[in-house]
Amino acid sequence: MCTLLINTKSDAIFPMAQVRSLQKIMAFLSANNTAAVNNSDTRLAGCFLLGIPGLEDLHIWLSILFCTMYVAALAGNSILICVILSQPSLHEPMYIFLSMLASTDVLLSTSTMPKALANFWLSSTHISFDGCLTQMFFIHFLFVAESAVLLAMAFDRYVAICSPLRYATILTSTTIGKIVAATLARSFIIMFPSIFLLKRLHYCRVNIIAHTFCEHMGIARLSCSDISINVWYGLAAALLFTGLDIILIAVSYIDILRAVFHLSSQDAQSKALSTCGSHICVILLFYIPALFSIFAYKFWGRHIPRYVHILLANLYVVIPPMLNPIIYGVRTKQILEGAKQLFSYLIKESK
Repeated sequence: MCTLLINTKSDAIFPMAQVRSLQKIMAFLSANNTAAVNNSDTRLAGCFLLGIPGLEDLHIWLSILFCTMYVAALAGNSILICVILSQPSLHEPMYIFLSMLASTDVLLSTSTMPKALANFWLSSTHISFDGCLTQMFFIHFLFVAESAVLLAMAFDRYVAICSPLRYATILTSTTIGKIVAATLARSFIIMFPSIFLLKRLHYCRVNIIAHTFCEHMGIARLSCSDISINVWYGLAAALLFTGLDIILIAVSYIDILRAVFHLSSQDAQSKALSTCGSHICVILLFYIPALFSIFAYKFWGRHIPRYVHILLANLYVVIPPMLNPIIYGVRTKQILEGAKQLFSYLIKESK
């Protein structure tokens, strides 16, 4: 997702497979927004999302794949949240942060998939300019928030393993509330300026975005203005803040592993590694695709087809949300037992 801040060119020459989409766009403009396009500012005409250029013939099949993963992500994370809320034994910092992660996953996938599926199924390519900005803001806001949640979960494991006797006094309900507030405030402060950075630009041509959703640089490159500030802002947001989270998480787990391997009990080591293993899997699922997209676009962007980058971006917003509940459900005994109790209760109530 970091790559969402720093890539996407939409002014390329489109292949013949996109003729139908372009014809629909021009028909829309001629019927409704000709005046807006002829004016000096084309924001009134809105934006047009082309989906995945180069894979138009596979849109239906891709939509089935995306829809299946999206529904699985919604179901899995909703069950996880319900289990945590319904089981008093899970009202602990670790599981509260996990419910925050699940909530962020649901919102992140929901901010992109419904519009993408409407595009694939109904050829609903048009989105208003303000709607595009709104989608862009929530995608990036939720990405930064999820990165902060993973950092909070790493801090939770660090305190639990490196300072177990102080765990209850450090991670109080007040502290957790402050962490939640700081996560939301930081994400808002980082991403809110992007709206003004995009609104200040001048747009003078048909706003065609070769993607399934709106993102910062994809919108910026539609303009006829100098976007240097947007480029540097995107790089700073991606590298300084998210990069800082990655560094702090790495430092936390280096200290955690040192503490674990100094434990005298083999059972205690196994339990600590099992608990941390789930979190490490989730961290890798979140950051590795993002880093791969960044470096692939930066160093091999001309050699990798554009549809590969767009496909990866779409898979990125559904695969981690789909797999995270499975990872925690399988590897965390308390959640698995809580899920069994919840389903047993629902079955009894339905009889």
